[in-house]
Amino acid sequence: MSKIDPTARVEDGAIIGAGTEIGPYCIIGPNVVIGTNCRLISHVQVMGHTTLGNDNVISPFVVLGGAPQDLSYRGEPHQLVVGSGNTIREGVTMNIGTTKGGGVTRVGDGGFFMNNAHVAHDCVVGNSAIFATSATLGGHVEIGDSVYIGGLSAVHQFTRIGHGVMVGGVCGVRGDVIPYGLVNGQYAVLEGLNIIGMKRRKFTRERLALVRTFYQKLFQGPGVFAERLAAVRPLAGEDPAIAEILAFIDGGRHRALCLPETGGPVAEL
Repeated sequence: MSKIDPTARVEDGAIIGAGTEIGPYCIIGPNVVIGTNCRLISHVQVMGHTTLGNDNVISPFVVLGGAPQDLSYRGEPHQLVVGSGNTIREGVTMNIGTTKGGGVTRVGDGGFFMNNAHVAHDCVVGNSAIFATSATLGGHVEIGDSVYIGGLSAVHQFTRIGHGVMVGGVCGVRGDVIPYGLVNGQYAVLEGLNIIGMKRRKFTRERLALVRTFYQKLFQGPGVFAERLAAVRPLAGEDPAIAEILAFIDGGRHRALCLPETGGPVAEL
C-alpha cells in the first residue's frame, strides 16, 4: 500500500505503486505512473505523461515531466520515462520529448543525479549514469551506460557520449565522445582513455594495453584521421571494446568527433 502525506496533491488518474511514499507538498499530475517502493521526500512535482519505475528516491524541489524548453513545442502529450533504482537529488529537472525528437525522453536504471542536474527533451540516458552538480544536457543528447559527467559541465544538443566515458568538471562538450573516452577542458578535448573506469569494469592489463595501442594508432598515428581509421579497422576483432568504439564512430550523424589536442597526452596504464 502506498503512503501519501495529507499535504500532497495527487490528481485523479495518477497511478501510485505499492510501497511508494509521497511526502509533504508533492504534486503528482493525472497522467503520471509511479512504480513500487519509490520515495518522494517532499516538494517534488511530477507532471505531464511521466512514468517512473521502481525504487527511485527523489529529493525536494525536483521537477519531472516539465514541458520541453524548445520553441517548437505546442503542448503535445509527449513523455518522460525514467527507469528504476535512481537517486535524483535536489533541484534536478527532466523534460518530456518533442514531436521532432520522437516524443520521449528516456532515463535508464541505477543513475545518480546530483543537485540541479538537467536532462533536456528527447535525451536518452543509459544505466548507471552519474551526473555531478549542475551537469546539463541539451536536447537530443545520447548518453551511454556508466557515464560520469562532472560538475557544471554541459553537453551540446545532438551530441553522443559513449559507454564508460568520463567527462571532467566545467567542460563544454561539443563533439561525440568515443566509448571509454576521457575528456576534459573548457571546450572538451579527448585526453585519453578512462583507464580507472575500465579497471573498475574488470578490464585486464592485457585488454587495457590492447585498447590503448588501438587508441594511439587511431588518434596519434601518422596521416590524416580517415587514413588512420581505415588502418585500424582490422583490429575490431581483437577486443569487444575496439569494435564498440569503431561502431560508435561509424554511427555519427550530427556532431564531429571529440578529438585530442595535437600532441595531447594518452592516459597511462
